[in-house]
Amino acid sequence: MYVDDLAKSCDCSRGIYIVLYADDILLLTPTVSELQNLLNTCERDLQALDLVINVKKSCCLRIGPCNDVNCERLCSLSGTFLPWTKEVKYLGIYLVSSKRFKISTEHFRRSFYRAANAIFGRIGTIATEGVVLHLLLTKCVPILLYGLMDYLVIWPAQ
Repeated sequence: MYVDDLAKSCDCSRGIYIVLYADDILLLTPTVSELQNLLNTCERDLQALDLVINVKKSCCLRIGPCNDVNCERLCSLSGTFLPWTKEVKYLGIYLVSSKRFKISTEHFRRSFYRAANAIFGRIGTIATEGVVLHLLLTKCVPILLYGLMDYLVIWPAQ
């Protein structure tokens, strides 16, 4: 509720959105210049609350037909430039710069294999097949399901 007024900077008719979750802020705009304006507005509103954006943990990502075109870096009110990246983690989901909205499942697959290999490395052939399957189902499958559930929430059935 403390930063709820920040969401009033949205203009959905122009495609300008602010997504707030706990201390995470996601700014969405159709153009880079509008993103710069929205960033400045958010910074001013947050300064009025004695809050600041952590520019060291902030970055920009382009999605759309011009996603691979180099453009000017955004500048915070403190004069720090925000880097453009090809991938950004937001609420545990990796958003990828591409022509269309896309998430990366690579991190979930890697985590799944890491967990499965840890189980096999620890118990090897000592445990029964039932124990191994139980461990895989309880420790490894949830990693994949987390990524899948987030994917389904982002891309609901039509």
